Amino acid sequence: MAGFTKLVATILLMLTLIFSTGMIAEARTCESQSRRFKGLCFSKSNCGSVCHTEGFSGGHCRGLRRRCFCTRHC
Repeated sequence: MAGFTKLVATILLMLTLIFSTGMIAEARTCESQSRRFKGLCFSKSNCGSVCHTEGFSGGHCRGLRRRCFCTRHC
């Protein structure tokens, strides 16, 4: 009887581990260059506010040419 209890406990532990690792989801961020931002991008807040008008959740300055890239969760 003790062996059966250990077997059931082991099976339940394995099922818990399998289902708990399957529930973890990685958040992905999509980005696109802003179509309305004009000039060089030096301010993250200015870029972010322009991106909000384009329907994105935020934005940041990137690259050697200082372009504004808008971001959102996808």
